[in-house]
Amino acid sequence: MSDPVKSFILRSGRMSRAQARSYNGGNSPHIIPYTGKPEDFSSRFGNGRSPVVEIGFGMGTATAEIAAANPEKNYLGIEVFKAGIGKLLWEIERRNLANVRIIEHDAVETLKTMFLPGGARAFHIFFPDPWPKKRHRKRRLVQRPFAELLVSRLREGGYVYMVSDWEEYALEALEIFSSIPFIYNPYGGFAPGMDWRPATKFERKGLEKKYRVREIYVIRGSAGFLQESGHEGKQGPDRSP
Repeated sequence: MSDPVKSFILRSGRMSRAQARSYNGGNSPHIIPYTGKPEDFSSRFGNGRSPVVEIGFGMGTATAEIAAANPEKNYLGIEVFKAGIGKLLWEIERRNLANVRIIEHDAVETLKTMFLPGGARAFHIFFPDPWPKKRHRKRRLVQRPFAELLVSRLREGGYVYMVSDWEEYALEALEIFSSIPFIYNPYGGFAPGMDWRPATKFERKGLEKKYRVREIYVIRGSAGFLQESGHEGKQGPDRSP
């Protein structure tokens, strides 16, 4: 029996003193404990709005920038990399962000056990590990079962936004999302770059190596909903995070 796909690989990394203080042994008020029990995450923000969920936010710089630019929206990051969690917590305090929460746990298990159907406004997946070797591809996060799990947790009219600089992985993910019922691709293929997404340090390194960034933006909705909401037949969605 093969091992279940996880959303992460364990990486080493040291926190700065400031990040360690923000992390506080995992007891920061911005961290939502993993319970394995279904939860309405909109209640965690005090405004009744379902969150945009970022899976594997790394060091969290892009997360913080997007959240700072959109204070009326809620953002929930799922990550296991402690140094990255500490960095995002430090950014939350530095920028005084009231609209960001973190779950320190595997994203696949978190989505399966803690998220209600339709509980997420959107999903961001920026530069997931491509596992380029053929024998390792089974470890890739975005496979059919995971994509179906995302869609089941996405509210109608919500979106999945994935970015990758690994062509073969991006093509595979695009095909997977395009084959799922009630998923609509307003671009018909890869999406143009979203001007609200800040470039990450990882991305800039890839661009220096001439890697091409490919973006996938798909929307969940029945045919009737898409027609009524004006998504059907559009050249692209309203480009907001």
